[in-house]
Amino acid sequence: MDRQALIEYALERFGAEPEYLWKKYPRYFVLRRPDNGKWFAVAMDVPRDRLGLEGSGSADIVNVKCGPILLGSYLGRIGFLPAYRMSKTNWLSIRLDGAAADEDIAALLDISYNQAK
Repeated sequence: MDRQALIEYALERFGAEPEYLWKKYPRYFVLRRPDNGKWFAVAMDVPRDRLGLEGSGSADIVNVKCGPILLGSYLGRIGFLPAYRMSKTNWLSIRLDGAAADEDIAALLDISYNQAK
């Protein structure tokens, strides 16, 4: 799943549109639950070295809330990283470059949405 597919999924599944909150970071956006305004995802493009990834340039990621039990089961898998700029005990970063399966990203977005009640 790439950034555009993420936006389309969130709009279709939850009615959530991206909100671009930071002028300094024009590609960063949050997804909020329409009913209570709580964040359930944050998408960013982050320098690869800040994520512990090899290579130059940036990587598109999305942070989702999943809780410590699920967090532990995903962290050892390719495409999943400790949360960037969020609580590392409850949030997970997912690469949006094809390293993580679309089904996993969708399932984790669903979980994050439900945890943002």
